[in-house]
Formats: sequence, C-alpha cells, structure tokens
Amino acid sequence: MSNWSDRVAEIESFKVMDLLKRAKELDALGHDVVHMCAGEPDFATPEPIAEAGIAAIRAGHTQYTPAAGIPPLREAIAGFYQQRYGLDIPAERVIVTAGASGALLMVFATLANPGQRFMMADPGYPCNPRFLRLLEARGQLVPAEASDNYQLTPELIEQNWDAQTAGVLLASPANPTGSVVHREQLELISQTVRAKAGHLVVDELYHGLTYGFDATSVLEVDQDAFVLNSFSKYFGMTGWRLGWTVVPESAVSEIERLAQNLFISPPTIAQYAALEAFSPETTTILEQRRTAFQERRDLLVSGLRELGFGIPLTPEGAFYVYADASHLTDNTFDFCWELLEQDKVAVTPGIDFGDHRANQFIRFSYTTGIAQIEKALSRLRKRLTL
Repeated sequence: MSNWSDRVAEIESFKVMDLLKRAKELDALGHDVVHMCAGEPDFATPEPIAEAGIAAIRAGHTQYTPAAGIPPLREAIAGFYQQRYGLDIPAERVIVTAGASGALLMVFATLANPGQRFMMADPGYPCNPRFLRLLEARGQLVPAEASDNYQLTPELIEQNWDAQTAGVLLASPANPTGSVVHREQLELISQTVRAKAGHLVVDELYHGLTYGFDATSVLEVDQDAFVLNSFSKYFGMTGWRLGWTVVPESAVSEIERLAQNLFISPPTIAQYAALEAFSPETTTILEQRRTAFQERRDLLVSGLRELGFGIPLTPEGAFYVYADASHLTDNTFDFCWELLEQDKVAVTPGIDFGDHRANQFIRFSYTTGIAQIEKALSRLRKRLTL
C-alpha cells in the first residue's frame, strides 16, 4: 500500500501531455498525425541562440551560476524592457528562473499563505492552481465568458473577492483563448487589486506573439506587479527551460532566497545561449515567425468557422484557438480522443483548462505549418460529412 501525500493525489494529469504521448506513439507506428495539441512552436531554436549555447559548452560554461542568473543576462532582459516597452527596470529586479514554471512556483510561494487563494480566469492554464495546491493554497477559478474577453474584469474581481483571496493572476495573451488584456483594462484591474490590498501577478509568456500590435506590459501601469515571462514561446527555446520574473524591489531578496534553496541556479548553458535572444539577427528571425503564426491563425480561424465551430473572438495573441464544438458533441474529451485515434488529428479538450462549460470547447494549437493545418481542416471536414 502506497503512502503518497494528499497533495499529489489531488493533482490531475495534464491531459494535453497524455494526448501528446499517444500522438507520439502513433507517429512511431507510422501514422500521419497532425499535431495541434502542444503549446510548443514547431520552429527550432533560432540559430544564433543555438550557436551561442554550443559556444558556451566549448568555453566551459557548465557550472552553477548565481541563483538569480548571470548578471549579463539580467541586464539584457532589463534592456529588453527598455527597448520594447520604454521601461527603466533595474537589472536587480530581474530574476532568471528554471522556466516560467520555476518563476511561478517562487512567486506563489512568496505571496500565498496556506489556505489563501489566487483568483484566475476559467478557462486558463491548468497547471496554475496545481502550483498553489503544492503550497497548501488554492486557485480561485472565476468563470469568464467571451463577453468578458475570457479574462477577469474589474467587475468580476470585485464580485468574487473574499477574505481568503490573496491576489489575482492574469495571463495576457492567454492560454487557451489567445485573448489580451489591453492597457486601460490593466490599469483598472491594477487599481481594483490595489484597493483590496492584494497582489497582482501577470503571465506575459506570449508577449511578442500578438498580431497587429504589441501587448502592454503590466509594468507600464503598475510597478508593484509581479511579471512572469519565458524564453520558450516567442524566443523558441522550450527545451532549454529558461524563464524570468520581474519583481518589486522589496521582494528581490525573498525570491532569490527561494531560488537558492529550490533550484541552486537556472540552467547555465541556456543562460549563455539566451544572451543572443535579443540580438538584431535573432529579432529579425523571431518577427518573421510572428508573421507566419498570424497567417496560420487566420487560416485556422476561417476554416473552423466554416465548419461550424463557435469562435466569437478572433485570438489576438499566443498560438491557440479556443473553439466551441457543442454542435458536434457534449463531451469534447471523448471527441478529441476519437479524433486522434480515428482521424489522426491531435487537439486538446476544453476540460484541460478549467470547469466552466469546458466540455463544449476544444483548443487548437497553430504551432504547425500551413500544409498541416489544411490537412487537419480536411480531415475534420470529412468527419463532419460522414
């Protein structure tokens, strides 16, 4: 008889990873699977970054670094905020982390006591409340509709705040909906949370992947907010496991102390590679990829709408479409598995992203090329006409 902890028993599997595992098994058996489930760009890490990683190995940069990251990278990230947002962020406020997941764990550990809750939109990234569960805190999921832009609003925060609420977590652009919180709304949310004496944390992992505009950083309107970001999405470094958080000056020593104890240091080779992430050569590559993602989005949204999927809001960022499939099924979990096994199209059921009307929705990830998206639409069209 196993004596596992209650917290582990309560943490469900990340269903997209279960689907991805099965899709890879079908690949190995020789099936032609269209992969639209994982939130991972299909582009390889840009060559300048990869070459910098190779150079770091050859130069012997393979030992521990300071827990908060190497100073040149912290300075480069601070410079990125100046260049992209016009913000003067001291490098000392930038903590480099083992992926954005490492950042989220440390920020939640700093801000949430056992029994407290962080408010977040439903639908949303499923791992967020599970981080809180590990800390004996909880996620406070608030249903958000298309009329709310699938985001928390000042009104929803007011209505749902209670004595156990420690703060608010936003994601802009958001997974799974691709929705963005724009400047005016960020200001209002910041004012609302501040009036409650709560903490505001904003996931900006998909900044750089917005279409037709650049997203506003919460730091433009609130210097006391905590920001999470990553080299995974825009910069195409998923497997390098590198992220960062920008924290208020008063929290730097607390976060750094946690980093020392939990992670020793972020991945060394990844840090030296990431120094090249902000170079003009790399930026040119990344902006070309942003254009490619927009083309994919436009094709996928148009094709899904033609097939009857409900997409009331065109995604403004990230690389996801959160589509209402209630005209096809009342159980998108089973539908997605059937689609994978029978039609070899891998997509993610809405139940992975919350509770609110989750069985009506499917997340399509346009991290694959135009030809593959067209193939997926063709297979869906064939299934719907049977």
